[in-house]
Order: sequence, then structure tokens, then C-alpha cells
Amino acid sequence: MSGGVDSSVAACLLRQEGHEVIGVFMRHGQETETACSTSTLSPRKQGCCSAADAADARRVADSLGLPFYVINFQREFGQIVDYFVTQYTSGRTPNPCIVCNNWVKFGKLFEYADSIGAQYVATGHYARLKRQDDGQIALCRARDDSKDQTYVLFGIKREVLSRLMFPIGDYRKDEIRRMATDFGLRVAEKPDSQEICFIPDQDHARFIRQRPDRVDTSGDIVTTKGEMVGKHDGYEQFTIGQRKGLKIAFGEPRYVLRIEPDTRRVVIGQREELARSELIASGANWLVKEDTLGPGMQCQVKIRYRGPAVPAIVEPSGLDRFRVKFLEPCYGVAPGQAAVCYQGHQLLGGGWIE
Repeated sequence: MSGGVDSSVAACLLRQEGHEVIGVFMRHGQETETACSTSTLSPRKQGCCSAADAADARRVADSLGLPFYVINFQREFGQIVDYFVTQYTSGRTPNPCIVCNNWVKFGKLFEYADSIGAQYVATGHYARLKRQDDGQIALCRARDDSKDQTYVLFGIKREVLSRLMFPIGDYRKDEIRRMATDFGLRVAEKPDSQEICFIPDQDHARFIRQRPDRVDTSGDIVTTKGEMVGKHDGYEQFTIGQRKGLKIAFGEPRYVLRIEPDTRRVVIGQREELARSELIASGANWLVKEDTLGPGMQCQVKIRYRGPAVPAIVEPSGLDRFRVKFLEPCYGVAPGQAAVCYQGHQLLGGGWIE
């Protein structure tokens, strides 16, 4: 229970169905003054793990008569922060929400569930679980496609699917808010959490610059021909495909094509230079049986959370790596982000773009 409307309604639905529900809030220990002082219903609401969020979650649990516990995952979240910083300073674009799901929400949280004898772990994610004809559990996109969160769930281990519940996956967001009102929840109109919970103001570059172990990442902005056209004060503020914030006037748009941590250069160019016909991903996690992964598997692949799933051919290489060949050029392929594979609504698995 994060204190938001989605997990609060999920708890209500489970209780309504007759389950014995225990509320759990994950404390990350990375709170800032901004996060702790944010009003419950503030339009600037960003995080999902602040002191105000914990208070909201506890009030919902109390209203439902649920036991409620706050678990300190400060050490685990510290590792996520380290990953976040290391990725950016390596010239990659991290996705800490996926890592949090892999390590904490669907990792450490299961250890806690086992310690208290809980059968299931339920969250307020927009996703669905469906039992197939062969008895296997499939992870599928949410009914509300605009809120679907399966992209950040690709790292869930297949063996825990039978112990998961996503109570709100069959509802649209407007339905969830109406249900929250009907349940009498004061979080009914609470704004959705945005981006990264341990950076409430979403200034990634500032967060990294304030780290005591920060290294100098400033350098030149250059064209593909090597011509220097500007300076930057840290390449961690850029990602592949970025157009805004370059602070360079060309008369026509320019995009970040490449980040070179060794030379500290950011390479920019025209949109057509962003086109990629294929990518390599590592750290693969498959939610379907390995024998269903053919050498030239036709599916759809997403390379960013808000992006579309585009037609592609996926060629697994062992169980850890795979190659994606796009049927049409794909733009903005960013190392460090996830490549997630679908067949229709079913999530097959994914990996990290190399």
C-alpha cells in the first residue's frame, strides 16, 4: 500500500472479496524535505514513499480494519540509488522502477510474505494475470491501455506469477477514482505518483551532482562530424533521442544520438540519424516457457515505458541475451532502458538494452 488511489482501491477490492488482507508500506529511507512536506492532495505530488504517503496508507488500512506494517527497505533502496547513479555516469539511461520491482516489490516483499504465512502478494499495478489452457499463468496488459504498467514488470520471475494479484487490472483509471469515492477514501482525487520516488523534484542531474562521490561529467556537445557546437555541465542530463534542453539553435531540431562517457561528449544530429534497425539486450527474463522461444520469434517490442509496441523479430541467444530486429526503423533506442516483448496482450519477457 503506497498511499495512492490505486493500491488503496486494490486493498478495498480484496477485502470486499473476502480475503484476509495485510497492508504493507515500503519505506525507502531516501526521503527529502520536499517529499516529507508534500500535502496529500497537492498537485505537485510526485513520490510514492514519503512520510505523507505512509500516513495516507495507514489511514486507508485503519478505515478497512486492516493490520498495517511499515517495512524498512533502506538498504535495498540504497542499492537502487547506486544503480541509478552508476548507470547515468556510464552514459546509460536507467529505469529504477523496474529494478525496484525486481529487487524489492516482487523480491524482498515475497520474503516478508513468506515470513508471515501470506499466500499472495497484491499491488495496485495496472496489469492482468490470465490462466492459459496449459495451466500456465500469463502476464497480460491492463484493460486501460493508457495506464498499462506491464513494461516495468518484465523482470518478475515466472515462478511467482501464481502468487500475484493485480486487483485493478480490469478497470480504467476513471473507474478506480469513482470506486475510491464510493469506498469513502480521502485519496480518491490524489494525483498519481510520477517518475522516481527518491527524486521528488525530478531533477536527475542535480541529484547526481549532489552525490559526495560525484565525478566530473561535463564536456562538449558535438555533431556526427566531430564539430563542437556547445558545452554541457554533465552528460547525465541527456538521453538518447532527447530533443529539448540542448540549448543550441540550429533552425531545425537536433537530437541526442550518442553519449560517450570516455570522452564526455554528447553527439547530436538529425532525427533520421536516430533510426536503428536492431538492438541487443542482455539480462533477459522470460515469463513463458523457454521451448516456446523460437529462433525467429515474431512479436511486438517496446523500448520505453510510454512508447508503442512495434513489430519485430526476436532471436534469443541462450537464456540471457536476445537480438531484436525491427520490421521498420525504430527511433531513440537508449542503452540502459528495457526492451520488452509482447504477443498481443501477453508479456513474453524482456531484457536491458546494451
